[in-house]
Order: sequence, then structure tokens, then C-alpha cells
Amino acid sequence: MKKIASLTIALALGCAGAAMAQEQAQALTQQEVSAQLAQQGYSDVHDLDFRDGVWTARARSGNGEKVKLRVDPITGQAYPDKQISTISEGDIRASLSVQGYTDVHDVDFHHGIWTVKAKTAEGNRVLLKIDGQSGRIIGTS
Repeated sequence: MKKIASLTIALALGCAGAAMAQEQAQALTQQEVSAQLAQQGYSDVHDLDFRDGVWTARARSGNGEKVKLRVDPITGQAYPDKQISTISEGDIRASLSVQGYTDVHDVDFHHGIWTVKAKTAEGNRVLLKIDGQSGRIIGTS
């Protein structure tokens, strides 16, 4: 009985190793990486190259910043050289307008968070803090 259990475990580990090897053999192509980066909010992707085990590229983030990227060759997950936003200033302004905010101004992005001055639907002035990835308002004052 112990031999059967050991054999079952060995086969399972062998299959897992084979699946991992197959997954590693299925690295993303240059076109797939470019599409993945666009989905993550990057534009003007260029200098896309494979080196040192990862894809590398230069691009513009959602907030227009120039960034250098390293990209996981299996998942396409981008790792920027500095904090970025996947949404643009225009996205922020449009979202706030739909939510009833007016007089949106002083829209700035720093350290992963958008800071925006605006007026509520009632006319009160507010300072909004907005998540640079989701666009969700995370603070008001």
C-alpha cells in the first residue's frame, strides 16, 4: 500500500513538473506582450526586446509618464521602473463628471495616487485622492 501511495505521489509530482515545463515553453510572443501592455494601460510601446529572461520595453503609462518596463514572459505582467497609473487624466475627469463633480482642476499624479480639486454637486470644494489603478476615490477633504 505504501508503494502505491509513493508511486501516486511520484506520478503527481512528475505531472506537475511536466506541466510547469510546458508552461515555461509557452512564453508570450512579442505581439502578445504588446497586447498585454495595452490592456494594462500602456501606450506608445516601443523597444520591445527579450533579454535576461524577461521582455523589456519602453512605453507611456496611463498618466503619460515615460517608463521602462520589465515584463513576465509567461503572464505578461508589467513591472515599471517607477510608480504608474493605468488611467489617464482624461479618464479621471470623465469619471468625476459622471459622478456629479464640477470645476475639476489641479489634477496631479504622485506616488500612485491622483490628487484632484473639484466641487461636489452641492457646490462644496473638495480635494479628492483617487487610486491610480482602479480610479476609485479613496479619500476626500
